[in-house]
Amino acid sequence: MAEIWRLLDTGVRTAAENMALDEVLLTARSQKGVPDTLRFLQFSPPSALVGYHQAVEQEIRISYCRERGIHINRRLTGGGGLFFDESQLGWEIIASQEDPRFPRQIEKLYERICQGAIRGLEKLGIRAAFRPKNDIEVSGRKISGTGGTSMGGAFLFQGTLLVDFDVETMLRALRIPTEKLRDKEIASVRERVTCLAWELGRVPPLAHIKAALAEGFAETFGISLEPGPLTPLEEELLARRLPYFQSEEWIYGIRRPLDQRREVWALYKSPGGLIRTALIVSAGRIREALITGDFFAYPRRAILDLEARLKGAPADIDAVRSIIERFFAEETVRIPGVTPADFLRTIQEALEKTTYTQHGIGPEEANYIFCVVKPLAEIQRCQTLLLPYCAKLPDCSYRYQEGCALCGGCCIHEAYRLAEQYGLTPITIQSFEHLEETLQRLKREGAEAFVGSCCEAFYAKHREDFERIGLPGILVDVDSSTCYDLGKEQDAYAGKFQNQTYLKMELLEKVLARVGRDGLGS
Repeated sequence: MAEIWRLLDTGVRTAAENMALDEVLLTARSQKGVPDTLRFLQFSPPSALVGYHQAVEQEIRISYCRERGIHINRRLTGGGGLFFDESQLGWEIIASQEDPRFPRQIEKLYERICQGAIRGLEKLGIRAAFRPKNDIEVSGRKISGTGGTSMGGAFLFQGTLLVDFDVETMLRALRIPTEKLRDKEIASVRERVTCLAWELGRVPPLAHIKAALAEGFAETFGISLEPGPLTPLEEELLARRLPYFQSEEWIYGIRRPLDQRREVWALYKSPGGLIRTALIVSAGRIREALITGDFFAYPRRAILDLEARLKGAPADIDAVRSIIERFFAEETVRIPGVTPADFLRTIQEALEKTTYTQHGIGPEEANYIFCVVKPLAEIQRCQTLLLPYCAKLPDCSYRYQEGCALCGGCCIHEAYRLAEQYGLTPITIQSFEHLEETLQRLKREGAEAFVGSCCEAFYAKHREDFERIGLPGILVDVDSSTCYDLGKEQDAYAGKFQNQTYLKMELLEKVLARVGRDGLGS
């Protein structure tokens, strides 16, 4: 006889209720007060949710959500921001970690549980597949993102099934710049994600979707599912914990950004997700540390514990290295795809930015500089200025070719003038391939280093490419909507991005004055 699990449908609830229930169910299972459970959940009003390790202010367009009654909350699990409206269906497994059906290795656990949802989708007529590290896709397009957390011998693993999809609201709620949001940006999202409505040409009855998923999980794990309500223990826990999950302390306070006027930060895109480390440093010590990102950490509070160890530590990379190594040696911490060295890298780069005042670059400006291969202090002379074509006017005759008309219509004209003043050769980069070819050529020709301008997202994604080529460089961030903000990175990669970005001219000139002809070089 098959083992019996509870099939729990908690219906349509607010974001705070659903997040509280995640903790309640996990707590009850860890106390062995309830059986293993498959839960279905829905949201109303629509909700924007950050991952546990993210800061709301960095991920959510707060004013937009408040104006439109979109609730904001924080998940127990890691990962990135999500938009959940009434048309989405959430599913969760809450079970014992001791069950041999569930691999102990996190990456294998992700794949194993996703097989249940994949089998359920097959029953709806959709051929889906697992995509590492934690997505379910249909023909290369994401239809379900997943993630999990654990507590006291139990785990919670959850997924979001896109039934129908309000692309425009999602893009606006999750801090996608709205000033240039057009049909083509919405279309680009459709190239990367999909939903049941798009795949089937209709929306199946919700009861049919739930039944198919339940059958898929039952077959995958060899179990029998019996509907059941929340237990008295769970109802009591929910009543007790709901006020906390409705509070600003939970929603904002867990990962509140540091003082932007005083913080220095750095980021690195590891295989396990983006890491962003912000520090406040004074009198030679780390006064505060905030590590955010869309990675998954087990246990959930591991990052908070690491930050606590860093607080008050000497602002010295050897001291920090010792703290990080000791932390990961003493604690049982699992962060799929992220190593202790990844955290150390971001902290080291943030600490380096505290020295930029020696070069006439203020603390806030330092955060808009990204150095590759070598730190800023070791880059003495640059002969080339690489500029993004997307900073030219969209209708400029030079938009998609090298050169500048010097008409004064955009900031590229000013950048060319500065390049001449400081003795650098300006080159407009037309595509990613053009960038690679240019950097490789400059390296062959014996160039010492380069100055360039690009967005933070481009730097994070292509940092390994810069390091592989090996030519040192100083990259200055750009203003306004970038291709990554608008989901058009493939267009930019091919040199076809149609929106305009703007160079940070004052900061760019400070960099050029230092490393160009007659610059200080130190």
